[in-house]
Amino acid sequence: MKKDRKVGFAVVGLGAIAQVAVLPAFRNARRAQLVALVSRDKRKAEKLARKFQAVAAYSSGEFDACLENPDVTAVYLAAAKAGKHVLCEKPLAINSAQSAQMVRVCAEYGVQLMTAYRKYFEPSALFLKKLIQSGQLGKLDMIHTAFSELHVSGRSLPWLLEPDVAGGGPLMDLGIYCVNTTRWLVGEDPFEAAAYAWKKDAARFRDVEEGIAFRLNFPSGLLVQGSTTYSSVLSSFLFVQGTKGWACLSPAFPFEVERRLTGNIGGKRLERRFPRVDEFAPELDAFASAILAKKPVEPDGRQGHRDLLILEAIYASARKNEPVAVRY
Repeated sequence: MKKDRKVGFAVVGLGAIAQVAVLPAFRNARRAQLVALVSRDKRKAEKLARKFQAVAAYSSGEFDACLENPDVTAVYLAAAKAGKHVLCEKPLAINSAQSAQMVRVCAEYGVQLMTAYRKYFEPSALFLKKLIQSGQLGKLDMIHTAFSELHVSGRSLPWLLEPDVAGGGPLMDLGIYCVNTTRWLVGEDPFEAAAYAWKKDAARFRDVEEGIAFRLNFPSGLLVQGSTTYSSVLSSFLFVQGTKGWACLSPAFPFEVERRLTGNIGGKRLERRFPRVDEFAPELDAFASAILAKKPVEPDGRQGHRDLLILEAIYASARKNEPVAVRY
């Protein structure tokens, strides 16, 4: 793999996250190069292309032309049938049937499918994972985790309350971080889910949950207790309890803020601060490096698919008011 080789990316969909985080991240990426932008509004794509130094800009109706561009090797969305590698935001799809199809099609056409879970590359999460995997916290008993954000009518994205577009409410948008990150931290998957959902404002949250709390049971005996809601200010944490110590990361999931990890291991206090970093550039570089080296990428599409299977079990438990087995 030549040191100066880069993978050309097309970014499809130029919403808030793309403008604030993904597009700026290419400036810090070593293996990924921004080549093209695609938007329903071509003028918007052209304006952002100038700002972020992309060579080409396309409207949604010109997407096929983007896929024919030989300088585009990977797409930040989906274009497997055109032979382009795919980096897709979480959730991978709005349901597990769609995500299973994405995994199948990418495998059929021999292209990489990566789920955009940035926690795999973020320093404080990597530090916490090392604590857990090294055994310093002992045998894990429980993990408490939450991620919530206030959804304000007229200001927040309205489609987040449309299940046909978002797949669900805060569980699909925010709670998925709690599920995927705990799975990644401990290296195992839950076999059962139990949940309770609520709607304090039934009129506004007519089609999706306003909030949901869930429990996941793991084969090792670990219990994960999580929650997510659209009715509190932006807040998140991971609290890990073991037989030898505990550790708490807060805030755990937003990318715009400094993180603080505290804990106690064997009677010794632990405290670390992690400054804000670009969490998207390492993700782009990991994907580009996997493409250039022709090696499997992590987290891949199968991990995104598994998360949707777990979320569906959580939703089913909330509807049935009883524990539900997660079927992989």
